[in-house]
Amino acid sequence: MHRLVTFVAGTVVGGGAIYALTSMPRGQPTPIRTPAMPQQQQQQQQQLPVRAPPVQLRQLVSEGDNTNNEFLKYGNPGPVSDFLLRSRYAASFNRALRNPNWVAEHLTQDNLKGTADRSSSEFKEDPLVPAQFRALLKDYYRSGYDRGHMCPAADAKKDSDSMNETFFLTNISPQVGKGFNRNYWASLETFVRDLTKSFDDVYCISGPLYLPQKEGDKWMVSYEVIGNPPNVAVPTHFFKVIMAKRNNEPGFAIGAFALPNKEIDNATPLTTFSLPLEAIEKAAGLQFFDKIERKAGVVTPLCAKTECKLNHDSWKKKKPNGE
Repeated sequence: MHRLVTFVAGTVVGGGAIYALTSMPRGQPTPIRTPAMPQQQQQQQQQLPVRAPPVQLRQLVSEGDNTNNEFLKYGNPGPVSDFLLRSRYAASFNRALRNPNWVAEHLTQDNLKGTADRSSSEFKEDPLVPAQFRALLKDYYRSGYDRGHMCPAADAKKDSDSMNETFFLTNISPQVGKGFNRNYWASLETFVRDLTKSFDDVYCISGPLYLPQKEGDKWMVSYEVIGNPPNVAVPTHFFKVIMAKRNNEPGFAIGAFALPNKEIDNATPLTTFSLPLEAIEKAAGLQFFDKIERKAGVVTPLCAKTECKLNHDSWKKKKPNGE
């Protein structure tokens, strides 16, 4: 059984610009339209300043956990996100949507090495999440959606245990199969891995988005829910935020991409889905790489450091349909 969940959303504003989904012909991707990013000025290379951790935020979280007051005398209702630390990734799982909030990876040429094969791996429910909040295998059965990895299995070839951990449903979201999970999204995953050939360290954070579209004179957030009874939300979009670093150069290269959860023509340039980092932060309610100061000389757009182009012929799909 599938249900459609709809919420009325206000205008989506960020950095003085309105970020909206635009109507395109059927079969074409629906990118977010944003103003062009201003060209960053080059400054003399210096010791990189690093921002201090958000102390105030930590204090707020600590106070929220405090049940020694009259309002929370019998417990704090949450919200609770399950933090999961695995061999090749860290993740935050959203109990209400039964999707990851985000999944974070660190990729290098060395830690991508290995001989583990996904043929012996199986999708499984995550026992670390309380039963009432889990995504279930049966939710995906005949749903019409693939079980899409946030941390790809190909990023965890270190050993079979590491690869098996990528098949927990806490690392999975419902994705359109043909033209997306099995094609464009897979090519984007390969692009991220290939960055380790020209950068020493690559950090990648992936996750779902639920973005508004204009219907009449209102902005609406609508998404499907799969399962019987309905249990797992189907994201409208997915993001990948990438930070790459070379040991012999100061500074960081950062790129942010948001892709619609639909079939995308391979001819569509990856830069079509490039966004200011702040736009994805606002949409997701997350902060990425917040210990790095975002200013010229410290942060450079990833696509200014490397060609942001997908090679759709660089991999051969070995996984069965729906995985």
